[in-house]
Amino acid sequence: MANRGPTYGLSREVQEKIEQKYDPDLEQRLVDWIVGQCGGSLERPQTGRENFQKWLMDGTILCRLINSLYPRGKEPIKKILETQMAFKQMEKISQFLQAAEAYGVTTTDIFQTVDLWEGKDMAAVQRTLMALGSVAVTKDDGHYRGDREWFHRKAQGYRREFSQEQLRQGQSLIGLQMGSNRGASQAGMTGYGMHRQIM
Repeated sequence: MANRGPTYGLSREVQEKIEQKYDPDLEQRLVDWIVGQCGGSLERPQTGRENFQKWLMDGTILCRLINSLYPRGKEPIKKILETQMAFKQMEKISQFLQAAEAYGVTTTDIFQTVDLWEGKDMAAVQRTLMALGSVAVTKDDGHYRGDREWFHRKAQGYRREFSQEQLRQGQSLIGLQMGSNRGASQAGMTGYGMHRQIM
């Protein structure tokens, strides 16, 4: 943890708003998933934001989590060393984030290393873990362990293939965004400057 004093004024208000986004119920679901995914030898943390942060802070559990989503021998993080050196722990968090992005988590869902290391935005850490769980459930490759109801499936792309004939037919149609020409005629129209003759 960085040696920072308390925040005041606007900085304090911003930090309080960030802290309000943290979900204690989601924390329990994520802990259940991580323990189940990584194996039973993992020790559960006490409940609470600070305990959750300390549990994940050294990066070891995160690295084990991402490795458990790959088949044996194909793990993205080869060596997971348990160390007390701060820069090594932050490096493991960065390795997890890179591996999570390579796994399919979108860049906008990935937290910054300091969000976890300094406990600045633990809600962002929760969002990343939720996104990782969603990608794992969506891939459905047999490596996800846990309740499938904990995470939502991501939408899959549906690619449509059209023949050349179908594409040619579509060129002669007027799209609905442009309106319709059905029932249109020039009956009753007069040129500019001419008065309408009523019969």
